[in-house]
Amino acid sequence: MTANTTPHLTQTPTPDRSQPCVTIVVVPRERFSYARRSLESIFEHTQLPYKLVYVDGNSPPFLQQYLAEQAAERDFELVRTDYYLYPNQARNIGLSRVETPYVAFVDNDVIVSPGWLTALVHCAESQNSAVVGPLMCQYEPIHENVHFAGGQSHIWTDKAGRRRLREKMYDQGKDVVDIRDRLQQSPTELAEFHCVLVRRSIFDTVGWLDEAMLNTKEHLDFCMLVREAGETVYFEPDSLVTYVPGPPQHWSDVHYYMLRWSDAWTLKSLHHFRDKWNLAEDGYFQAKYKKLGWRRYGTLIEPLARKLTLGIGTEFVARAIAKTEHSFNALLTYHHTHTQKNKTEVSQKAATPAQSR
Repeated sequence: MTANTTPHLTQTPTPDRSQPCVTIVVVPRERFSYARRSLESIFEHTQLPYKLVYVDGNSPPFLQQYLAEQAAERDFELVRTDYYLYPNQARNIGLSRVETPYVAFVDNDVIVSPGWLTALVHCAESQNSAVVGPLMCQYEPIHENVHFAGGQSHIWTDKAGRRRLREKMYDQGKDVVDIRDRLQQSPTELAEFHCVLVRRSIFDTVGWLDEAMLNTKEHLDFCMLVREAGETVYFEPDSLVTYVPGPPQHWSDVHYYMLRWSDAWTLKSLHHFRDKWNLAEDGYFQAKYKKLGWRRYGTLIEPLARKLTLGIGTEFVARAIAKTEHSFNALLTYHHTHTQKNKTEVSQKAATPAQSR
């Protein structure tokens, strides 16, 4: 999608509280088996009036039916594709439906807590901030272990004149009870797309989310663009949410999970990010390349090897499986790319009036 260069508003108008000021856009992250619990937490714990756009990227039948029933009952917009989506692709689909002053992007494996959205909006309005991120927790039990409490994401130049990236996430792995009292609403350099509130007008300045960022570092790219445009990113600890990562819980999760964390998508994302920001090919990127496929290895391959070996010689068998899996993963990614391309071409042809002869 092409960026719109229309100047953005310097002041965010106070929304009419009789009308929703936020559209929640829910997108798939890496699996579908947690999506129902995630959505129901939004219904239960969101007090502020809101609109909802749910982007369903080729979910399995059980979830497709549930979402259709909920959309009819609760009157929200459900947008479905018959192919899997990468994150920024799904977010842009949702963003195209947003007409409210704010959009809250939420992954489909996130559990929110009471008042989460109210706190984010209050921070955005009181600080005139373009982006606000919550106190993000990880794993179950929910709301206990910190994943992210603000962070750093900026470029610095070393003595050799090379542009390098500094990325740091604050307080990861700490218990919320141990740090909660010292956390305050504050400016930060980074917010994550697990859950983030964004002023809608910022996209008039920085453009749509970059769809060449297929599966990683898209939050760094977006926040750096926002700050480069002279806008601010804030951390709001009064908004508490938890993202619950895999492993896949059902066979219906596996295909998308393997595609979502494919080697090809990761490499393309890293290379695009490096080139877009003119960054040196340094240790930061080399470390990422060495860890290609680590999620698939830890959540799919290693557990399978443990079952096959009854725990004896698991590492050797896992490495053997991984060699074959990397080739299969490349084939899976290639098939998805060409299948989606063909479906897009068919849709475009169907939408184009036939030329008279």
